[in-house]
Amino acid sequence: MKNSIEQEKFNPWNYKPWWCQPWSILLTGITIIGGSWLVFKIVWLTLIISIPILTWMGFFLIIWPKLMAESRM
Repeated sequence: MKNSIEQEKFNPWNYKPWWCQPWSILLTGITIIGGSWLVFKIVWLTLIISIPILTWMGFFLIIWPKLMAESRM
């Protein structure tokens, strides 16, 4: 039986390389979205670029850590 302290200390980010950490995911997403606006200055194009990027960020920053924590139970 696993100790409750052991379960609380589980951090899924410890198993990912530096380029797949929360800060790098946020920085990459913001850079791509901001860069598309700076280069094109077209709202609809920036929105089209933003949708998959925000989906990717949401999955890896919100959903994936929860799934990893639940799978450790």
